[in-house]
Amino acid sequence: MPYRRKKSTFWWISYIDASGKRTRRSTETSNRKEAEALEAKWKLEAYQGKQWGAQPSRTFDELMLAYLSATKRDKRSAERDRYSAKRLYAVFSGRELSGLKAADVRSYIEGRRSGGVGPGTINREVGLLSAAINYARREWGWDISNPAERRRMREPEGRVRWITKAEAAALIRAASTESRAPHLPDFIRLALHTGMRRGEMLGLEWRRVDLQAGLVFLEGEHTKSRKRRSVPLNAEARAALLNRARFRSEHCADSPWVFCDAEGERIASVKRSFASACRRAGLADFRVHDMRHTCAAWLVSSGVPLQAVRDLLGHSTIKVTERYAHLAPENVRAAVELLAPRSHSGHTSEGGQEPKLIST
Repeated sequence: MPYRRKKSTFWWISYIDASGKRTRRSTETSNRKEAEALEAKWKLEAYQGKQWGAQPSRTFDELMLAYLSATKRDKRSAERDRYSAKRLYAVFSGRELSGLKAADVRSYIEGRRSGGVGPGTINREVGLLSAAINYARREWGWDISNPAERRRMREPEGRVRWITKAEAAALIRAASTESRAPHLPDFIRLALHTGMRRGEMLGLEWRRVDLQAGLVFLEGEHTKSRKRRSVPLNAEARAALLNRARFRSEHCADSPWVFCDAEGERIASVKRSFASACRRAGLADFRVHDMRHTCAAWLVSSGVPLQAVRDLLGHSTIKVTERYAHLAPENVRAAVELLAPRSHSGHTSEGGQEPKLIST
């Protein structure tokens, strides 16, 4: 019979598996009838496996529930995975994995495409299904095929939206009028002058800020790539942090967070106040993450090598950084000039003759 464990809202089941070992397993449901149904199913599968060596049937729901539960603490994309899973559930819920074919996955992709969903979103959803199946095969020994493998669609070039320094100044001025978000101007200045991600800044603690050395330290647990990096601070970024330090000393001296409210609680989101500041500044289609693009664009336009930009922003590969290469045409202009023949007096035409100017 299903039973409860302390500090668990789910029903648990204890039974003898196909190998003869006692197994205690969470049903991942707080509904007793569902737990009893799962108990009967798992006991039957254990009996069939012991008597005939039969592989237990697996459903999409069982797979996804187990996978999300097993990986929620290890994956930074857990919230996004839950969103993708909801889309998959709408189509595959109740399906036996043994009956899931490549044609079913193709049909799912086409259905999402016809609904106007972009390739990137579809790739994340189908990729989640593929990852869950591979995880079950590798970690739990499930004998199932993977019809979602290698179903990635071609995605368009990544979005590169950035603003000029004059537009940035207007945005900061507009942010200064957001009385309910006194942290916003400093948040924007720090983002534009370090290229740090939103989560990296909102999760930043004072113990990882060294104003004297002019550095912010990010450990692997704080970064998308899970690799530690240090972020140098220029005068603007340092000034933004000093403003935050003054706010902290006046309102919440014990708060560990750089971006906190007057009670010392961590700021969870800047989405609404940022959108309001953008409207005031007359900036259309500009998002929080676009400040990271802006930082990269300013650096590349100033002649900073792509490798240095990659290291500052913490890109996983140089390929990610190369999306900004077009902003520095002067870097390749000299190479193109070498193709044209030259005379002692300057540019030449074909055959080495000086081009003649035609007067009108």
